[in-house]
Amino acid sequence: MLPEGEKIFAAGVLDIKEDIKRQMEMLNPADPAYYDKMEELKAMDIAADAILIYAKRYAAKLRELAKVENDAKRKAELEKMAQICDKVPAHSPETFWEALQHYWFVHVGIVYETNPWDSFNPGRLDQHLFPFYEKEIADGTLTREQAKELLEAFWVKFNNQPAVPKVRVTAEESFTYNGFTKINIGGLKKDGSDGVNEVSYLLLEVLDEMRTLQPNTAVQVSVKNPERFIVEALNVVGPGFGEPPFFNFGGVIVKTLRQGKSLEDARTAGVSGCVETGAFGKESYILTGYFNLPKILEITLNDGVDPGTGKKLGLSTGDPRSFKSFDELWDTFMKQVKHFMDIKMKGNDIIESIFAKHFPVPFMSLWICDCVEKAKDYNCGGTRYNTQYLQVVGLGTIAYSLTSLKYHVFDQKAVSMDELLDALKSGFAGKNEILRQTILNKTPKYGEDDDYSGLIAKDLVDQVVSMIESYHLLR
Repeated sequence: MLPEGEKIFAAGVLDIKEDIKRQMEMLNPADPAYYDKMEELKAMDIAADAILIYAKRYAAKLRELAKVENDAKRKAELEKMAQICDKVPAHSPETFWEALQHYWFVHVGIVYETNPWDSFNPGRLDQHLFPFYEKEIADGTLTREQAKELLEAFWVKFNNQPAVPKVRVTAEESFTYNGFTKINIGGLKKDGSDGVNEVSYLLLEVLDEMRTLQPNTAVQVSVKNPERFIVEALNVVGPGFGEPPFFNFGGVIVKTLRQGKSLEDARTAGVSGCVETGAFGKESYILTGYFNLPKILEITLNDGVDPGTGKKLGLSTGDPRSFKSFDELWDTFMKQVKHFMDIKMKGNDIIESIFAKHFPVPFMSLWICDCVEKAKDYNCGGTRYNTQYLQVVGLGTIAYSLTSLKYHVFDQKAVSMDELLDALKSGFAGKNEILRQTILNKTPKYGEDDDYSGLIAKDLVDQVVSMIESYHLLR
């Protein structure tokens, strides 16, 4: 059997094919799901063969290039690359270079199979690569500079390989072709000890030198991490590049434990995409679109009508000009949130049912724990953990908006709700510029360690999370 939770860096495709064969032999023809399970395993086996063919084509091309190469150093490099493609992903990697190439074959296969899906990543890359690095450094077959050069080549591959759908939808949403591959650095090991190692520092150096659009990174900050690690990560982000972002790894663990994961799986979890938290290699976590809190407030302030389209999308909750307190506004807003949450949850179930039935991903299912063992697809509940995520967005905006309403309208009474709504309708044109400047400069700011706004944000998060957790999910 394959190593627990470490398939991508510890297993070869031929190992997985043996597991598939074993599962086929164990299937019970009397099982009502026998046919579906057998067909899924057949599909996995075909997908496994496909990546082997793909790698062989690269090996053949590299040897073709080596034959006509006149530079001896480059010729030797091409021949070594061909040898590596002969070995991985068919077999598990044994060297630092092989591990990177092995992962890259898996990454390309998944990104193209799952179009228009993205955000697949190697997870805790420093911890995955460190055993290869440590062994080769010790036996003299790899230097630190060679490892760094290989990582920088890895960075170039990510930057030149946008996920397929990025040329359309996501480019319009986020003005980027980024594939949202998020390499996690730091955090803890499975046993709870410090997860920082020499490869962690190498990754920070590569990020600092490359400054490419992708891959994204995530520094997982734990109280057990050395101060040097935090300082060097801060030095990388200091110039204003925006990478790496910092995550509270204690919060990651608490969140994953709250979702029912084991402590070991929580300690090896991390973030992918933007901020989505999950158990790497063990979880199917599905996003089916954003849940826009600021938009819901706008609809609340217009008695259920979307002012952008004029359509009645929300509940009729009354004219906000009649609200006597911020608590009344808050309760009304939360009713609208619940209304749209009901719609969103029903939509999630419909979309996930469609994907489970019509969009299997047998290649990705090879690499995520328990799919082969269950003979079930990643999109059909085959993974160890199956999580429906809501991408609740706009926390900063909604906190600032609610704070502005509470502070200026209800507490300070500097402006009436009627005046504010008229200003919003006009886009703060003309005489409303003074009001705009007042709101801009005199409102307690969210994110600036101000409890006035911070407590509003906390209350909002607590209520929305409680609301989400009240639903019974499809999977």
